[in-house]
Amino acid sequence: MAIKPKQKSPAADSSNAIAILKADHKKVKGLFEEFNRLCDADGTSEEKGEVAAQICKELTIHSQTEEDIFYPALRDAGVEESVMNEAEVEHAGAKDLIAQISAMQPDEPLFDAKVTVLGEYIDHHVKEEEGEMFPKARTAGVDMDALGGEIEVHKSELMDRYDAEDGNGRGNRKGRDDGATESEDDDSAGKVPAGVGKPRSGSK
Repeated sequence: MAIKPKQKSPAADSSNAIAILKADHKKVKGLFEEFNRLCDADGTSEEKGEVAAQICKELTIHSQTEEDIFYPALRDAGVEESVMNEAEVEHAGAKDLIAQISAMQPDEPLFDAKVTVLGEYIDHHVKEEEGEMFPKARTAGVDMDALGGEIEVHKSELMDRYDAEDGNGRGNRKGRDDGATESEDDDSAGKVPAGVGKPRSGSK
């Protein structure tokens, strides 16, 4: 009797869409834990600012990738509109906090609190995605391998654009010696550059 080969689980294939997104979740969770350790150990403002900047970067790239590639695919596959709508509203709330954090200096009074609250917010969002949305996506028959390829390409594009903007002075600055005003910082903070995020081809 022939033995059927075992089906690969999403966790076993790093190019699977769900595996990629879960890896992002794990990475960001580790960054929040590092930030909390710095707060508990009286880390310097510079140290906390660097970790917070990395958190904002990772979350910005991750959320934009989901909105451009992953969420449209799930909507097209028939995943409940209520699930998708709630996820996008949660993204909007997180982006607001990211923008506030990115526009602040790490020694400002509410900086630590805002990063901590963002971590709690993201933890809740991740639990809902991994516990509800991802299983529904599998049930809907989404091709996670094909989608994983799209996600990897798009993440790379977003990362390149983000880094280019970062080199021009976006995000957590230690000082504003580039002549930018506070309002200009607020307008650009926590956002992927214009034109980077684009709808998934063929999505509704």
